[in-house]
Amino acid sequence: MSLLIKLLGTGISLLAGFAGTRAVDTIWEKVTGQKPPKGDKDDVPTTLRTALTFALVSASVSAVIQVLANRGTQRAITRFAKTQDIV
Repeated sequence: MSLLIKLLGTGISLLAGFAGTRAVDTIWEKVTGQKPPKGDKDDVPTTLRTALTFALVSASVSAVIQVLANRGTQRAITRFAKTQDIV
């Protein structure tokens, strides 16, 4: 069952990362009025300042999501272990 919880934690982490990326992109576009710099072929040339700012914001959100997902997974594992001991 521990494997199931770990897989569930991984899935939640992936979904949260995807949602966080979408949120950062949407907020970036609303605040700046420009599409986020992604480095695509169709990407509008951006300044280094803009690219670094986007990278810092994106990395910060990603780090927060990773920490929250890890803590949630650890809580679930601990809660599951306690319920196994009771039963």
